[in-house]
Parts: sequence; C-alpha cells; structure tokens
Amino acid sequence: MRSGAKVAVIGGVFVLAAGGIGYGAYSVLGSDTGDGTSAVAESTEVKTGPPSEKEIAETSKGFLKAWSSGDATTAALLTNNETAAEPLLTGFAEDAHVTKAVITPGPAVGAKVPYTVKATVSFEGRTKPWSYSSELTVVRGLTTGKALVDWDPAVVHPELTEGAVLKTGESSTAAIEAVDRNGKVLDKETYPSLGPVLDTLRERYGSTTDGSPGIETWIEPADEQLPDTTLLTLAKGKPGKLRTTLDAKVQAAAEAAVKQYGESSVVAVQPSTGAIQAMANNRADAYNAAMQGQLAPGSTMKIVTAAMIVQNGLGNMNSPVECPSTVSWEGVTFHNLKDFSIANGTLREAFARSCNTAFIKPVKPLGDRAGTALGQEAHDYFGLGQTWETGIPSFDGSVPESSGAETAASYIGQGKILMSPLNMASVTATAKNGAFKQPYIVAKSLDDREFAVAQPLPGHVAEQLREMMRYTATSPSGTGTAAMASVGGDKGAKTGSAEVDGQGTSNSWFTGFSNDLAAAAVVQSGGHGGDAAGPVVAAVLGAGS
Repeated sequence: MRSGAKVAVIGGVFVLAAGGIGYGAYSVLGSDTGDGTSAVAESTEVKTGPPSEKEIAETSKGFLKAWSSGDATTAALLTNNETAAEPLLTGFAEDAHVTKAVITPGPAVGAKVPYTVKATVSFEGRTKPWSYSSELTVVRGLTTGKALVDWDPAVVHPELTEGAVLKTGESSTAAIEAVDRNGKVLDKETYPSLGPVLDTLRERYGSTTDGSPGIETWIEPADEQLPDTTLLTLAKGKPGKLRTTLDAKVQAAAEAAVKQYGESSVVAVQPSTGAIQAMANNRADAYNAAMQGQLAPGSTMKIVTAAMIVQNGLGNMNSPVECPSTVSWEGVTFHNLKDFSIANGTLREAFARSCNTAFIKPVKPLGDRAGTALGQEAHDYFGLGQTWETGIPSFDGSVPESSGAETAASYIGQGKILMSPLNMASVTATAKNGAFKQPYIVAKSLDDREFAVAQPLPGHVAEQLREMMRYTATSPSGTGTAAMASVGGDKGAKTGSAEVDGQGTSNSWFTGFSNDLAAAAVVQSGGHGGDAAGPVVAAVLGAGS
C-alpha cells in the first residue's frame, strides 16, 4: 500500500488515512502478509533502548489501523497495557456510538505521533460529525522488547483520564443556561475559566430548572463526585435558566487578568453577602485552583494574625512593636525580606511593610496557647476550616495546631497553613464587612444546604484591620500601594510571598478590597506579592467599581 492512499478496512466505514508517517505498508508486529495477519520474525533476542524511527512508524500505523477498523483486541495488543486499553477502545464504537471514523496521523516528533480523528456519531436516528486531535507515544516494552503504544486514556480522546469512559445517549441532567446576577448569559467560550464550573452546576442543579435533557456525547469520570464533560451535542434539550452570583463584567476582567501570568488564579467576593462575583484560572491543567487550591498564603495570613494579636490584647495598630531583621524561635531564625528592620515602628507600619519578625515576637507571651490561638481565631471569626457549601467543590482553608518552629512560621502564613484564593478573598471580605459571610455561587435555597457561620469580629478589631489594610494600599511605605494605585473607592490590601521547598521563586499572593468587593490572587513562582498577584487583584477590583 503506497503512502498517501486511504484504506477502507470494514465496509468503508472506518478508515485510516495515511498521513505524515513515511511507511506505506501497514506493518503491525512484523511484515504485513496481506491476509490480515502479521508475520513475526522468530528471535529470542529482546531489544532494548528507545524504539527506532521505523518501529515508531510501524507500531503507530498498526495501532491506528486496528483502532480505526473497530478491532479493539488487536489495537490493545499493540499497547503496553492491553487490559486497560481494550475496554476503552471497544467503547469508542459500542458506548460512544461512533459509526464512522477517519484517523489521519501526522509526522512523528521523536517518539510522539499526533493524529486527527474525524468521526460520525449516531444515536437513535440523530447523527453528527465529531473531530478532534490527540497523540500517542511509542515506547519499548519492558518484557517483550517490542515497540508498543504507551497506553494512556488520552490516546482515545485528549480529555479522557484514568477510569473515565466515553458515552453517547440522553443526558442525565438538563442543559442549563447559566446567567450572572444581572441576567447576562455565561458560557464557556466567553469565559473559559467557567468551563468546569458550568459542568458542575449543570450536574448539581440542572434538575432544579425547567430544562429538558438532550442527546450528547460525554466523558463520564471515574469519580462519581465529578461532573460529566459534554463533548458533542447531537440534539439540544431545552436549557433551564440557572442564576448565579457571578458578575459578567468582573468575570471578564478576571479572565483577562490571569492571562498575564502562567499558573495564576483569582477570586472575587462581595463582603456584605459572601456572593462570589468572579473566579478565573490560567493553568496548564483544568484544575480550579481559584476555589480548590491548597497553598501556603504567606504574609496575606497576617490579616488573621493581626486580628488575633489585637483581640488577645497583645497589641493594637498604634502600639509600638519590635521589627528587627531577624528573630529566633526555638532555635530557628526567621528573617525579613532582605533582612530589613524598622526602628520605633507601630503594628500598622509593620503590617504595611510586611515585617515578619513583628508578627512573631508579640505572640510569644501566649505560651502554650501559641500553637492553637491562630487556628481558633481563623475558625471562630473567619470561618476557616469549617465546611463551606459554596455550590461547587471548594477548599475550606486549614490552620492546624502547630508546635515548635512551625508555630512561628504559621503566624506569617507558612508552616502547615494552606489556603486557596477563595479563602483569602473571604478573609479580606470578613475584615471589610466585620463579619464572615460564607462564599457561595448559587442560592442555598436551591438545595437547602447549610452555610458555615462564624462570630462577628469585635468592632475595634475589624476597624483596625481595615485601617491597616488601607494604610498598606495608600501609604508611601505600603507594599500594596503601587499595585493599588489604579483602584478607586475605599480600598485596602495585603501582600504576601510564600516560599515553597524546591521552588526557586516564591509564590506571589495579594488580597485587597475596594468598596463592597474583595479579591485575592496567587501566581505560582510569581515572586513578591505586589509584582504579579497585585496587578491581577487590582484589575478585578477596578472592574467592580
């Protein structure tokens, strides 16, 4: 068979179009005998080392030919995990109802072979074309020494993961038309960060709307807690309208802001209600780190530490504090950035300049309570560590009990402290509002879920937190002043940079408020808080004003 010809395998239904791989004959394990079988050279020698260019071409062609013909058994034998491969390859026709497919390989790049799939899906008289691209990698079999396709579910479709399957049929839930708080339609194309969120909202709340299901092709994940991912719609159902708390204008600003930095996430919350107005991610994966991330928040945690200090009578924003360049705690030395120090400073100035030592030294008088006081403050007044029923999966924050040097690290947002941008946006919202309002994206009346509750901050504590954050965002020495320069209204901020073991550059954190909007962002490996995360938060706050 000459390169460039299209081969009809079974009745002309499934075909493999020869593309960029320069071998005309379909050689599966050896040379093609012409009768559908393969002649394998007799040899006791087990090959080692990377597969050759010829082996990559022959193996990939053999696999794609078998798959395109619907011969899942033969295709699976050409992988290094036939037990896992065969059910998924079989399901391509039987469960996903693919009735026609043309698979066209492109030029190999090393051991990787890209290809395009142009298919037809048919179900109960409904038919629709379906096309996508993926790739496979050819490796050397560990025991046989043969060149084999390195099995991964993504070989069948790039969005398939371990244990997930492809299916076509009537959708289990009605499609939704998600709208923002003002009735503006929210879709995946305009707001790409909302893709997984809209899938989850459909899975959870589609049945609460007046919509009807359609006929679709979807990915059903192994984890029943995760939503299905719709890949193709053969027949539309009637979408049911679902109102969210999001604000399309703020969401658009969040989407644009995170595009400026890789591995960045941001969340915006309305302090007076807890309503989530935006969430966005720019990541290599589809993980919703804005809501579910678990990272040390660095000095943004000093908002909670400051509240604990004031509330426990250890100081107030105008009280003098020591801010030496270093401080020792049980044999471990903690430093300020570039070992700066402040002479004759106040807690407000130490907060604005993000002095680490000034937030470690005052808590020493707590004695045995030092390892639990921060967690108690976080839980009782900021709602952290409770169960947040936001309407979609989210992380609730973690401030565990600590001991030794970890206690000192906790007060500056390191150690075992873990937060998401949602958590830190909520912390700022609590400081701005004076009381914790659990964040949410859809009304709790939809499913009667219970919201987390916390005690209101004492008035003098909340006011001092706001004043310290305002000073950080407006004073000449404030670490958040430059980033917040474009933001109007009543504004405040806190910067943070969190060191991560094995990571050369710290994570950049920033949180702030403007009037009745609070936001927090993290840029992994972004450096100082005001440098990367700061502009992200400022852009989001600016859209809400």
